[in-house]
Amino acid sequence: MPRRLFIFDPPERFVAGTTGLPGSRTFFLQARRAGQVVSVVLEKVQVAVLAERLGVLLDELENRGMSPSTDDAPSDAAPLDEPINESFRATTLTLGWDGDAERVLVEARADDTEDASEALTALVAADDDDEEEEGEETVIDVSAIEGLAGSRASELLAAFEEVDDDDDDGPDTLRVRLTPAEARGFVNRALDVIAAGRLPCPLCGQPLDPQGHICPRRNGHYVN
Repeated sequence: MPRRLFIFDPPERFVAGTTGLPGSRTFFLQARRAGQVVSVVLEKVQVAVLAERLGVLLDELENRGMSPSTDDAPSDAAPLDEPINESFRATTLTLGWDGDAERVLVEARADDTEDASEALTALVAADDDDEEEEGEETVIDVSAIEGLAGSRASELLAAFEEVDDDDDDGPDTLRVRLTPAEARGFVNRALDVIAAGRLPCPLCGQPLDPQGHICPRRNGHYVN
């Protein structure tokens, strides 16, 4: 099947969101423009790390005077756009900064590339709040974050160009370009989405199902 490349430059909307009930939620990155909606499935931990690293990037850019303040970032609490059809499952996320255009680049790819596998990566264990396939490894590419606001910016942006967009054998890819304010709005919403999961057990701290759970601090008895 030929590679699918979804480019939103810029998107009308780019958000993280979920479907399903806490404890069995499916997480999505979703981009929309001119009636086109692309939804990419990923793990909760990927959303958390993406929001964290993107927040660090924005803070660094503001501290260096390379980006205006994003304190007035737009708020978006609306549900995901319909229809929610999975385009692909993201295994690699990459961040970049285009200093000339003053835009943040976010890319989600369906599988790892040779270049990305050689770069600095962070392997993140599965989070037990939401379901994940057994044995599946989640890879977060952080090579485009370290020193991003410094002299390595042009070098790091090349990571986006090394996968030929015309290569039919390349991985399915979602690529968006955001203003810093739009990126901060994404971060704020993503953090809210993460926090909307299951509440922790007051005794052991493990995620608490709606009907309770077997708590090791209560000798295997239910806590609800």
